[in-house]
Amino acid sequence: MRKAPILLLVTSAALALSACAKKAPPELPKPPQDTAPTPTPTPQTSTPTPSGPRPGSQADFVASVTSDRIFFDTDKSDVDDADKATLQSQAAWLQKYPQVRVTIEGHCDERGTREYNLALGERRANAAKNYLASLGIDAGRLTVISYGKERPDALGSDEASWAKNRRAVSVVVE
Repeated sequence: MRKAPILLLVTSAALALSACAKKAPPELPKPPQDTAPTPTPTPQTSTPTPSGPRPGSQADFVASVTSDRIFFDTDKSDVDDADKATLQSQAAWLQKYPQVRVTIEGHCDERGTREYNLALGERRANAAKNYLASLGIDAGRLTVISYGKERPDALGSDEASWAKNRRAVSVVVE
C-alpha cells in the first residue's frame, strides 16, 4: 500500500519535468561574420633570440673548446703535449668568462683498488688544475673531485675501454 503513493508521486514528477523540456530550434542560427580587418604584421622591435648555447654555460664550453677532457696513460697523472693543447683551449675559454667556475673530475679505469683509483683520480684532476693555473686561470675558480673507477665513460674490460676511462673532465659549475 505504501508503494502506490510513492510510485504515483515519482511518475507525476517525471511527467511534469518532461513537459518543461526545451525543444531544439528547427534551424541553428548562422555564425557571426568576422568584420574586423586582418591585422598587418608589425616589424619586431625586440632583439632576436640568440641561437645556440647560452654563453658561459657547459654547452658553450663543450662547443667552444677542443675537448672538455684529457686522457692519461695507465697509472699516470702527467699532462702530455696533446693534453696541454686541450687545456690551453680550455684556458682561453675560461679567460673569456672570468666569472665561471669549473670542477675538474678525475677518473680511472676499473683496474686497481677503490682507494688507489680515488687517489690516482685526484692526482689527475690536480694535474689538469695545476696546468690551467700555470696558464693564468685563478686556482680559486677550479675545484677538483675524484670519482676513481666509479663513473666509467666506457663499459668493458679491454684496453680501448680503459683508455677512455683514464681521464680528467672539466665541468662548468652552473
